[in-house]
Amino acid sequence: MTFFALPHFPPAGIAAEHNRRDYFIAGFTFVTTTICLTTDGFAPRFMQYVLAFFGWIFLIAFLRGECKYVRTQVAVAVAFAVVGEYFASIYMKGYIYRFENVPAYVPAGHGLVYLTAVALGRSGFFMRHARRIAVFVVSVCGFWAFWGISGWSQRQDIIGAVLFGVFLIYLFKGRSPMVYLGAFFITSWLEIVGTGAGTWAWAAIDPASKLPQGNPPSGVAAWYCLVDAVAIAGAGPVLQAFTKTALILQRQRA
Repeated sequence: MTFFALPHFPPAGIAAEHNRRDYFIAGFTFVTTTICLTTDGFAPRFMQYVLAFFGWIFLIAFLRGECKYVRTQVAVAVAFAVVGEYFASIYMKGYIYRFENVPAYVPAGHGLVYLTAVALGRSGFFMRHARRIAVFVVSVCGFWAFWGISGWSQRQDIIGAVLFGVFLIYLFKGRSPMVYLGAFFITSWLEIVGTGAGTWAWAAIDPASKLPQGNPPSGVAAWYCLVDAVAIAGAGPVLQAFTKTALILQRQRA
């Protein structure tokens, strides 16, 4: 089957090493995301700034152990995601936070989420079992999408099914499928926790397409994959631009 011969997946049976740091980053983000989003579901608004402070502290601490390229990816992901948040939530009303704002912890949160997707994707476990994990992810997300359009769920979720198709394109045609696999786990988790806690809620009708969507949509990971794709594609040019600018400034000082 073509699925098992995809060139952007690591070779079957690859001897990948386990790096404890990757698992620590992932575990830390899963736990703190749960605490943060659950807290924001009932706490007063000022708590968002407290969560933001600690979010930036932990993100910066983690980034100190990453290479310049990954740091730049995170920076691009944060910038693009924040613009997307204001467009999709504040302007389009596709989903609305509890205080009808973009919480202060969102930028750092997106950075941690992206770094977690990278850490999971490069981890020894994901590298060794990439195809099995892909089968699991497609099966779970596919069932979730089917559930949304079947009429059995509380809200019909046509948008979720569309996003599931988009996610499959990212996963099997994109050049960074391991990052997208990692993104599925952390983003699906944070969406389930966030909507369950009432921290935000997705509109019953998508304002752009006028199609019904779930809370959250089943293929919601596709939106985060877009952020990941922009980060991966944009990091190189941004890093190159900064390097050239630094060289120019050094020459002017000399």
